[in-house]
Amino acid sequence: MIVKKKDEHLLVTIGKLRFDNPEENSAQLVEDQEANAFLNDIINFPHAYVLACCMDRQVKAEIAWMIPIRLKKIIGDFSIETLNSISLEEYLKLFNENTLHRFNDTMANVFYSAVKRIVKDYDGDAAKIWANNPSSATVVYRFLQFNGVGIKIATMATNILARQYKVPFSDYYSIDISPDVHILRVLRRSGLVDKDANIDSIIYKARELCPEFPGIIDFSCWEIGRTWCRPRNPNCEECIIESECLKII
Repeated sequence: MIVKKKDEHLLVTIGKLRFDNPEENSAQLVEDQEANAFLNDIINFPHAYVLACCMDRQVKAEIAWMIPIRLKKIIGDFSIETLNSISLEEYLKLFNENTLHRFNDTMANVFYSAVKRIVKDYDGDAAKIWANNPSSATVVYRFLQFNGVGIKIATMATNILARQYKVPFSDYYSIDISPDVHILRVLRRSGLVDKDANIDSIIYKARELCPEFPGIIDFSCWEIGRTWCRPRNPNCEECIIESECLKII
């Protein structure tokens, strides 16, 4: 049974319980277990996680997050030294010949520039992006410096590090929710926001619900949207926030 504080929404309570659970220390980023283990290995391959985040736009997430391990298998190695030795022309060829992304030329450039930034700014160690207990704003800012990374990807990347990988930050104030179709649907149907609320409204509602860590409700909303609060035939009876949802469908 979940015991929550008075006036605290159940989404926040669930998020806090998961955040405090030491056993929840990995993320299910892709269905392929080998690829998922590779992406979760932020000790030995922190750059794989960062590069996957940079790829995550204008294509299904599953496709974007598979790019690092696909390149690893094609190249035969995924050390930052090897990646740094590959020219832009070679990356363009690799992306196009293997159809790694929907926009292969653009994302080959993004991948190449991300590798160069990791080498130049972080001495080849991407883990320095989040090392030494930085503020959440610092980590979000550092992700924003990568070519093509906007605020949604930057906050998502920082949120996964904090929430799933338990990377310690000095605060969590700047980790906003990263709204997608599932999160929008859940918050609208629950009555937490108006049925036509835009993304900015969603972000500020999350800040109101949990000012110290707005993004703490992100994964729960996403999971609810994928599992129970589906676009058609939602399974309200089994949903984990059924008791507090207004079911505006």
